[in-house]
Amino acid sequence: MPFIRLTKIERRRVLSLLACLLLAIAAWLFMALNNKYIYTAKTVIIYKNFPQNRAFHPLQSDTVDLQVEGTGWQLLFARLRINPQSIWVSLSKLSNREFIVFSDQLYNVNKQLESTQKVISIKPDTLYFDFTKRTVKKVNIKLIEKVEFVKQYGIASPIKLNPTYVTVTGPIEELAKISEWPTDTLKLNKVQNSTTVRVAIQHSTHKNVSIFPSSVEVKLPVDEFTEKTVEVPLKIINNRNYNSIRLYPKKVKVTFLVALNYFEQVDESFITATVDADDWLNLHHSQFTVRLTEFPDYCKLVKIVPSKVDFIVEK
Repeated sequence: MPFIRLTKIERRRVLSLLACLLLAIAAWLFMALNNKYIYTAKTVIIYKNFPQNRAFHPLQSDTVDLQVEGTGWQLLFARLRINPQSIWVSLSKLSNREFIVFSDQLYNVNKQLESTQKVISIKPDTLYFDFTKRTVKKVNIKLIEKVEFVKQYGIASPIKLNPTYVTVTGPIEELAKISEWPTDTLKLNKVQNSTTVRVAIQHSTHKNVSIFPSSVEVKLPVDEFTEKTVEVPLKIINNRNYNSIRLYPKKVKVTFLVALNYFEQVDESFITATVDADDWLNLHHSQFTVRLTEFPDYCKLVKIVPSKVDFIVEK
């Protein structure tokens, strides 16, 4: 295959031609990137200026497509990104209608973007809302916890929440389904001292339901536990025929774990042990099963001796 040999002058001409071609391409690219183009960018909408007497539920997604006019440079380097990544929309006109038109708010939308970018339209242009009468309800907070203690330690008394309830605002039919509101899961490990922590309230899954406050103070009273045994007299329940029932024995020994600070305070008066006469009348049992109908929440039951008792019925 013959090899083309160029003279020095010819090589210069070829290099000049290539340089001119590259310069022409660069000039064309520069002019093209300076032109205005319209491109689409997705962004999140944030609502402001809520109507005071109405609860709303958006009937569309919280993301919209912005039709943005900008130069080719912006399209090349911004890669369809809008700054900021969200825009706020005023809901003030919802006080007398059930929709918002974006074209009425383009001026305010553009004030939130970079000066070199211009939003010319938004899709969808109209946002529709479902409205119901707004009401307020207070519900108790339910603490969700996963706390692990050092051996022999535990909750010494009832956990205290501040506040104990949240204020829920929304449609009547939605609030009727709510009886309590959970927190995020409180996770603690190797706890052996009383502690106070702040736990977030779970966010509402309904856009038309809001809660206040967003967090709760949790006080965990922690103490070392020790074992204690007390004798508790038995009580007979459901003795509807007023039979004379004698129990053997009349008392049982209840062994439980109690915090050291409450060791002297907690006695048999805090505990109620019962037997049910229906075990004999209806179920024909030969022994009564002992049940604790009252027992401190902050104590931990170990055993009841005996757990079953004999009896004699005198009619």
